Parts: sequence; C-alpha cells; structure tokens
Amino acid sequence: MKCPFCANVENKVIDSRISKDGDAIRRRRECVSCGKRFTTYEVVEEVLPTVVKKDGRREPFDRTKIRSGIKKACEKRPISTDVIESIVDRIERRCQEYPDKEIPASVVGEQVMKELQNLDGVAYVRFASVYREFRDVGDFMDELKAFLGVKRDNGK
Repeated sequence: MKCPFCANVENKVIDSRISKDGDAIRRRRECVSCGKRFTTYEVVEEVLPTVVKKDGRREPFDRTKIRSGIKKACEKRPISTDVIESIVDRIERRCQEYPDKEIPASVVGEQVMKELQNLDGVAYVRFASVYREFRDVGDFMDELKAFLGVKRDNGK
C-alpha cells in the first residue's frame, strides 16, 4: 500500500478492525519512511456493472469517483467522513444489485442526488449544479424550488 504522504510502499499495520457493518476490514497503517499514519479499507471485490456515460463511452464502476463528487459537494459542511463512506457503500451496493451488466451513469448520478437530498440541502444543490449542468441562475433557481417543494412535502 502506497503512503498518501510520501508515496513510499513500505508501511506497517498498527491496528485492524472489522467495520461496523462487517463488510470491510479497517487498517491503521504507519509509513516506515515518513512515520505518518493513514487508514485503509480491505473489502471483497465484487463484480460491478460497467458505467455507460452520456456520450456512450463505457468505463468500469469507480467508487472513488462517487466519493470524490460527494466530498466536493459536502465541502465545508458538517458531514463526517463516515457518513460519506456509508453513502458511497449504499450506492455501490445498489449498483451491484443492478440487474444488467451495464448501468447508465444517470442512474448512479440520481442515486447520489437522492442520498444528498436526504442528507444536506447545500450539498445537494452543489452536486446538482454540476450534475445537471446548470447553464444559468434560472436553472439553479428551478432546482432549488423543486428541492424546497420536496422538503415541504416531506414535512422537513
């Protein structure tokens, strides 16, 4: 495992624990070179569908892309890394359960939108602005009105 700080591949495991849901092993590691500590997760690699992009390109499912998009949307919001990881886990699980060998990127994006809508309004609108490719303030306002309407309907 490469150190995220100095890129050295030599490290030692300090602590190993099974995750809360039992699907992964969390390992605390210490780099032999720089001495900094970092966390890794060991999970069973499962077959995931290929993601079909809007332009027809196909690429392997990549949970790091989902995590990255959610992290950007949640930047400077009171949302913990554990909450983000659990969202990514749920989305990945749903994609594993998808009946076809290929999944449209829009299906994955809508799942992220749904998770963020239930989590944090600001993160939801941030993600939506990129995902829905807002062209102007009008598009932004339309999405915001729809979001507020859903929140009112759900009594939140």
